[in-house]
Amino acid sequence: MPEPSKTPWPDGLRFAFGTLTALPVKVTRWDRDAARAGMLCAPLAGLVVGCSAALVGVLLLTLGAGPLLAAVASVAVPAALTRGLHLDGLADTADGLGSGKPAEDALRIMKQSDIGPFGVITLILVLFAQVAALAQVYGGSWGRGALAAVVSATAARLALTLAAREGVPAARPEGLGAAVAGVVPVRGAVAAAVAVTAVAAGAGALVSSYDIVRTAIAVVVAVGVAELLLRHCTRRFGGVTGDVFGGLAETAATVSLVVLSLGH
Repeated sequence: MPEPSKTPWPDGLRFAFGTLTALPVKVTRWDRDAARAGMLCAPLAGLVVGCSAALVGVLLLTLGAGPLLAAVASVAVPAALTRGLHLDGLADTADGLGSGKPAEDALRIMKQSDIGPFGVITLILVLFAQVAALAQVYGGSWGRGALAAVVSATAARLALTLAAREGVPAARPEGLGAAVAGVVPVRGAVAAAVAVTAVAAGAGALVSSYDIVRTAIAVVVAVGVAELLLRHCTRRFGGVTGDVFGGLAETAATVSLVVLSLGH
């Protein structure tokens, strides 16, 4: 009788930071167990990225910069810390979905190195939305702006944890999508979602009692919209790819920022 698989948490952390960020972390294992632990640790990678973005934004505000510049910097940091990987995935996913072609042809379009009109338009609108939302929140207070930067980056990676759950197939037999598709137990994905939502609400409590609810709702709505996109991509492409994961992350980040900007 085979031994039950173990979750190698140190290897999982290296997997999460080595594949989801540009930080100099070497991935030592590339098997399903490490991928499972890595995708469960994905929100931790988002937390580090978000804290880095918030730090840069608050630093600029302290030095006398306006909310708009702080917002641009806070959006640029996650892009830099992922080498634009998620933004590239978003653009490729938009091109694939917008092509209107069968799954095989759409996947081939997504794999091309250039970006089509759907990808360009989507990138422009998403980046504008992220900057506009963050500028509005930073304009209210530096604390809420920092909180928004951290919550959005963490919610973005939580969307990846949920997308890697059991039952979600890979669209291709190779690539990052195939490596992580279906590796996370549904119970683990739900536990991660509950934990991130609770921690986000707790962080919101540091700002005000109203932000407890606001941050929790932002996480829930963000992963909810990402789930709708995931289901559409799964129907359209037959499964997930690395590009789809990138598109999900940017979608969740944008939605959470928009929700957090409402009422400011």
